[in-house]
Amino acid sequence: MSTAETVLRGCITQLGGQHRDGQHEMAQAVATALEGQGVLLVQAGTGTGKSLGYLAPAMSHALASGQRVVVATATLALQRQLMNVDAPLVSKVVAEHNDGAAAHVSLLKGWHNYLCKHKLGGGYPSDDEGLFPAPEAAGEGSASGEATSELGGAILHLREWAERTDTGDRDDLTPGVPDRAWRQVSVTKRECVGSRCPMLEECFAENARRAAHDAHVVITNHAMLGIAATGSRVLPEHDVLVVDEAHELVDRVTAQRTLELSGAVVQRATRLLRRQGVLIPALEQAADVFDQALADVPGGRLRRLPPEIHDALTALEEACREATTALRGQSDAGETAPVGGKEMALAAVQELHESAQRFTDGGLAQRRDVLWCDRGAEGTFPARLNLAPLDVAGSIADHLLTDRSVVLTSATLALGGSFDPVARATGATLLDGGDAKPWRGLDVGSPFAYDRQGILYVAKHLPAPGRDGPGEEAQRELVDLVRAAGGATLGLFTSHRAAQQAAELLRRELDTPVLCQGEGHLPGLVARFMAEEETTLLGTLSLWQGIDVPGRACRLVLIDRIPFPRPDDPLQQARSENVSAAGGNGFMQVSATHAALRLAQGAGRLIRTMADRGVVAVLDSRLATARYRAFLLNSMPPLWPTTDGDVARGALRRLADER
Repeated sequence: MSTAETVLRGCITQLGGQHRDGQHEMAQAVATALEGQGVLLVQAGTGTGKSLGYLAPAMSHALASGQRVVVATATLALQRQLMNVDAPLVSKVVAEHNDGAAAHVSLLKGWHNYLCKHKLGGGYPSDDEGLFPAPEAAGEGSASGEATSELGGAILHLREWAERTDTGDRDDLTPGVPDRAWRQVSVTKRECVGSRCPMLEECFAENARRAAHDAHVVITNHAMLGIAATGSRVLPEHDVLVVDEAHELVDRVTAQRTLELSGAVVQRATRLLRRQGVLIPALEQAADVFDQALADVPGGRLRRLPPEIHDALTALEEACREATTALRGQSDAGETAPVGGKEMALAAVQELHESAQRFTDGGLAQRRDVLWCDRGAEGTFPARLNLAPLDVAGSIADHLLTDRSVVLTSATLALGGSFDPVARATGATLLDGGDAKPWRGLDVGSPFAYDRQGILYVAKHLPAPGRDGPGEEAQRELVDLVRAAGGATLGLFTSHRAAQQAAELLRRELDTPVLCQGEGHLPGLVARFMAEEETTLLGTLSLWQGIDVPGRACRLVLIDRIPFPRPDDPLQQARSENVSAAGGNGFMQVSATHAALRLAQGAGRLIRTMADRGVVAVLDSRLATARYRAFLLNSMPPLWPTTDGDVARGALRRLADER
C-alpha cells in the first residue's frame, strides 16, 4: 500500500467515514502524477471527497521529498475548509506515519487582504479625510473618538479588531466592513513602504510570507495565481501546484489581467501627487483631454482605440514618467505628509503609466487584447475603458504549469464528456511533453446514484425563450413546479431582471416565502433558505455555484434558460470570432462550452448528499431540441431524464409530502 493510500485510510478512519472508490482512485493518480512533471486533470464529482483525495498524497509527497506544494482555491468557503479542517487532519495522520514529523501548512493571500498597522496608525494619508478621528484622539470617553459616520464606525471596529487579531486577514474579521473602509487600513504591495516601515516586525502581510517560505504546503487563492501568471514572483518557490475549483481558473486569471481605466483613476493619481506637493501641468492637461475624449466614446466593444483616446493616453504616459521622476527625487525626511503618502502616489502614477502603455502597445491591433467601453445600464456610471487578454492559455502554461507537477481538479472539468476544452483553455495542450502527452484527464465519478436520486426535466413543449424573460407559458410552468415542490426551490436565472420578475410572479401566485438576490445580504438569504423548508430563493450567477444546501430545503433547482454568454459580451464575442477565423467552431468552443460549465454547476446544486432527492427543471426547450443538446447534457450530472411535466410535478409532490 502506498504512503498516500495509507494516509488517506487513516484520515477516513479518524473521520469515521466510509471507503469511496473515486477518492482512492484520485489519491493514487495524484501520487503518481507528483513523481513527474505534467498536468493531471481530475474530475471528482460532488461527494467524492476530493480535498482529502489530493491533500493526502500532496502532503505526504511534500514531507518525503522536501518539495513545496501550493494549493489554490477559488472560494473562501473551501479555503477555510482546507485550513481549519482538512489540512490539520491530514497533517496529523502524516505525522503518525512519519515518526511525529508533521507537514507545516500556511495561508497566503495578496497584500491588500491584510490589515496594515502602519496605515492604521497614521503612516499613510486617508482617501477619505475626516472619515474617522486620529488614533491619539480616539480614546475611551473622547467625543472625537465617536464615529462620525457609518464608515467611521467601521474604522473604529477595525481598530478594536487590530488589537486582538493574530492574522490581520480580512476574512477573519466578523462582522465584515465595506470595501471603502477596508481601503483605509490596507495597502497594496506597491504602496508598502517596506524596510522603512517602523512596524515591519509586526506586519501581517510580511509574517504570512515568511510563514509561506517555511511551509511544506501553502494554501492560496486563484487571484494570486492570476498575478503569478503575469510572471510576478508572488508565490514562494514550489514544485507542485494543485488547483481546486479549476473550472474557475481561466476566468480568474483573465480578470486579474483585465485593465480598467476611467477619469476617476486618472484624477486619483493627480490628487495624490498634489498632496505630495508635486504639480505636473502636463499630467493635469492630459487628464482633462482624456476625460473629454472618453465622454464621446460609445459603449460596447471597440475594434480600435479611438485616435483622441490614443493621443490622450500617449500624453499620460509621458506625464507619468515626469511625475515618477519628481516623486523619486523627493527626500522622505523633508515631507510634511506621512511617508506612506509618497508610496501611494508612486503606486498610483506607475499603475496609470503601465495601463496607458498597455492600451497603446499594439495588443489590440495584433488581436492579443479585447477593448470595450462600459457605461453601465443606460449610462448609470461614467465611461470606463476595459482591456482584457483574448487568451490566457499561454500565460498559464508558461508561468503556472511549466517545470512542475500540476493537478487541476473540480466537479466539472469534462465538458461535453471531454477534457479537451479545459486542457486547451488552461494551456495544458501547449506544454512540451516530449514523446508523451503532457496532460492526462481522469474522471473518478461520484458516489451519488444520480439517476435514482434526481430527475432532469426539460420543458420541451415551451417555445424558445425570448429576450424579455419567461413568456406566459414558461411563467405558468414556473408557478406549477414551485407549487408542486411546496417551495424548497433554488431558482437560477441568467439575468437579474428575470429573477426579479419571477419573484414578483411567485409572490402573487403562491403563499410560500420567496427571496430574491439583491433584496438583502446574500449569505443571510442563503441561511434563511437553508433554515426554512418552504422558502424559495431566486438569483443569478453567484448562486449557480459555490452554495451547498443539502437536505429537504432544496428539492427543486429551476433554471430559466441555457446560460449562454450575452451576445454583446465583448470578450466572449472576440474569442468566438478568433476560433472561427482559425477554422474552428466559435459557437461550440466558446458559447456552448461556457453554457455547459454553468449548466453543470447549476444542476450540481441539487444532489449534495446520499440522502438528497429532487428535480432539476430547465425551462428552455432548446436543451431537448437543439443540435448542440448532447454536448450540454453530457456535461451535466447524469440525472434521470424526462420531458413530461406531469412526471416532474408528481415527483415533487411526493417529496413535499414526505416527513
